[in-house]
Amino acid sequence: EEIQRETAYPDGKVEKVLKNGCHLIFFPNGTWKKVDSDGKTITITFFNGDVKQVMPDQTVIYYYADAKTTHTTYSDGLEVLHFSNGQIEKHYPDGKKEITFPDQTIKNLFTDGQEESIFPDGTIVRIQRDGSKTIEFNNGQRELHTSQFKRREYPDGTVKTVYLNGQQETKYVSGRVRVKDKDGNIIMDTKL
Repeated sequence: EEIQRETAYPDGKVEKVLKNGCHLIFFPNGTWKKVDSDGKTITITFFNGDVKQVMPDQTVIYYYADAKTTHTTYSDGLEVLHFSNGQIEKHYPDGKKEITFPDQTIKNLFTDGQEESIFPDGTIVRIQRDGSKTIEFNNGQRELHTSQFKRREYPDGTVKTVYLNGQQETKYVSGRVRVKDKDGNIIMDTKL
């Protein structure tokens, strides 16, 4: 672009106004700033390679050169980070966070302390504030982990519980209940 006007300042800064209305400002440390003719789109390229763009809608896009990470802040408060390994994080204005890992696992962190992870195979893990965990497998099985027991529920209605002391209890749809001690010895079986 053709330069319309160029001004050199005593502090070493140089400003160039182009015929298309863009302003370019060059700083002595190597940083430079471009203000588009609309006056609303601003790009700052820092001496370390970082780049900050402010868009007309006030969206701010900041690229960290060393980390190869882009941090976008939207006018509604949503922040999105794109990392060089493919990980994407969304930080919502209400405090919720959503992380998409390179393997496409999605982890949601809720403001009340709960967590939810959705794995590529369809498995969903939910962790409550009290530390209890629910796992929903893609084959229809479900597991519940608490501080007192681990319980697996099967699609056919069978429920197997393993208690803290190692005792196992299996309840079948038929009504049968089988209990084993921590060593696997049957201590009760209500065969019908």
